[in-house]
Amino acid sequence: VFIPVLFMGGVLGRLFREFAITIGVAIMISGVVSLTFTPMLSSRLLASASSVKESTNALFRVTEAAFAKVLGGYGRGLRWALAHRGLVLAGSAVVLAATATLFLIVPKGLFPPEDTGQLFAQSEAIEGTSFAEMVEHQRAAMEIIAHDPAVEAFMSSVGSRGHSASGTNTGVMFARLKPRKERDSADVIINRLRPQLAQIPGLRVYMQVPPSIRLGGRLSKSLFEYTLYGADTKELYASAATLEGKLRGVPTVTDVASDLQVKSPELEITLDRDRASAHGVTAEAVETVLFDAFATRQVSTIYATNNTYQVILETLPEVQNDPNALGRLYVKSLSGAMVPLSEVASLKTVPSPLQINHSGQLPSVTLSFNLKEGASLGDAVNDVEKVASATLPPTITRSFQGTAQIFQSSLDGMGGLLLLAVLVIYLVLGILYESFIHPLTILSALPFAGFGAIATLLIFHEDLSIYAFVGVIMLIGLVKKNGIMMVDFAIEAQKTGKTADEAIYEASTVRFRPIMMTTFAALMGTLPIAL
Repeated sequence: VFIPVLFMGGVLGRLFREFAITIGVAIMISGVVSLTFTPMLSSRLLASASSVKESTNALFRVTEAAFAKVLGGYGRGLRWALAHRGLVLAGSAVVLAATATLFLIVPKGLFPPEDTGQLFAQSEAIEGTSFAEMVEHQRAAMEIIAHDPAVEAFMSSVGSRGHSASGTNTGVMFARLKPRKERDSADVIINRLRPQLAQIPGLRVYMQVPPSIRLGGRLSKSLFEYTLYGADTKELYASAATLEGKLRGVPTVTDVASDLQVKSPELEITLDRDRASAHGVTAEAVETVLFDAFATRQVSTIYATNNTYQVILETLPEVQNDPNALGRLYVKSLSGAMVPLSEVASLKTVPSPLQINHSGQLPSVTLSFNLKEGASLGDAVNDVEKVASATLPPTITRSFQGTAQIFQSSLDGMGGLLLLAVLVIYLVLGILYESFIHPLTILSALPFAGFGAIATLLIFHEDLSIYAFVGVIMLIGLVKKNGIMMVDFAIEAQKTGKTADEAIYEASTVRFRPIMMTTFAALMGTLPIAL
């Protein structure tokens, strides 16, 4: 059953290849043990039936009596089922239909959320916010996070980071939480901090629990990304802003954000070359004055005993944020006279893009979102796609990115993977029994296994995630194993002259003990991982 998982492609195939190989190797080793070691031990250790029945071990007597009662009840139920075949077949059809229905309605996700003991937050002020103002906003957010009883330590940063396109109006925060037994879950902490951070004027803070496996190369304000592409930037930016507003009203998503920043105020200095020439002022002289005033002109170095210090030329701090101060700068003319900058240049504030993003060489805008509490990724993806289809013009293309994109591709592949697993089982069983019918008998237990698995997920409000799906595939293997143990025995019993009913009853009751033993062994083996 794990052969299809072994050959699964894409990111999910890479994640689960080790899992499939581990299970496959373990089963092969088990096969070797069953054919060599177990028969030898049986010949040496198994006592005769009479001595077993006369055992004086109290634990054995208690457990054997309990097992006998369960087996007796199972035998009576089996007799009833054999006597009411039509009703049992009708019930099986109902279960098959219910399994298909539950598979369609069960909430679907990629990875279940994990509490990693960390929180990540991105902060954003309005475009044009200066570095000093952003620092004040960030400190207000830091105060709220630092005073939360669940936070052990945190780190905060404002402004551009490395090669990222972030500006002075953005910041990030990483928080390390206290040990799990001393605090609430990370989602509860975020829900507690979110309304407090929303009260900071002029600042938006987007919080998320860092995923254990991050898919996609873009770090966005929220976990899941939806990218719009278009050659016409005006249409693209207008459509992105409209869609962002509508997504804020979608009931399954929250923390809707955008990387579109095209309204940052920019001071445009236009040099009047005729007037500048009349005053003997060159363009190079204007550039030099602006660089001296607002850039990082190093004019000297101070050498101390243990360190060196760069001396940077700049205007006074109180003047740096005043656009009118530009008019009070003086430019040295060719004659040596000092000419006010306002005499040779005009100043105008215009909106300007803070960053222009591209994806696949096309201008793009990426909208990001988190899931509302209790919502599944499958429902959110469907809702976002539905709103986008009704909002965006046909000239704008779109696609999910990162985790959401992997989820979509995995959703398309999971059904095929399940069918392929069943087909591989059918082919192997067909070769084993040299029959087209007996494999179908064994496969008839599949709907009951699927019904139980999906119904359990619904009862405990869990998504059908990739982990759960691999568990379903493993459950298929366990059910097939039980079916093989019974059908194989029944075929041999029928060869001795027994009727079909007698062969079925004997196979089911005689093989009940080994089926229960192997099932409990599998449960006990997987319990530590589950816990």
